[in-house]
Amino acid sequence: MTRKWLLWLPFTLCLALFAAFFLGLEKPSDHVIASQLVGKPLPAFEAPAALMDMPGARAADFADGKPRLLNVFASWCAPCEQEIPMLMQLKAQGVEIVGVAVHDASPQLQQFLARNGNPYGRIGLDEAGRVQIALGSAGVPETFVVDGTGRITYQHIGVIKPEDLSTVRSLLRNSR
Repeated sequence: MTRKWLLWLPFTLCLALFAAFFLGLEKPSDHVIASQLVGKPLPAFEAPAALMDMPGARAADFADGKPRLLNVFASWCAPCEQEIPMLMQLKAQGVEIVGVAVHDASPQLQQFLARNGNPYGRIGLDEAGRVQIALGSAGVPETFVVDGTGRITYQHIGVIKPEDLSTVRSLLRNSR
């Protein structure tokens, strides 16, 4: 009797694994890694200027009473390139955007901005990704709405699309 049970054990284990796999496909868990800093002040950071003709980015710059966007991006990131037209629209509407270029270099950034346009008022260079990690950002692009006191009020993971513009503008208006 014990021998029959041992013969069925591998089959039962395979069936159980298949069932667990199938249930995981039917009801996947959320795989988006959201920052735990939403609702909290920006962590202290200083990212040196990525380009000679623009200032870098510092957390202290966000506590001047004016809400703005903090965009984590990279010149090597194709989705970041797709997002630039939306950021350019926001800039044209008076939105101040601070960029943090992750794992990047100045020559590549120059080319990226020359090709796509520059929506940023400041760009900090985060070569080692330390600022990105401090923000709780898991990838690029990611955009944070920061209120005038330097508190993160919203995190947008991924490309800002045309349908996201009104939400971002509304969040900025409400973050004064």
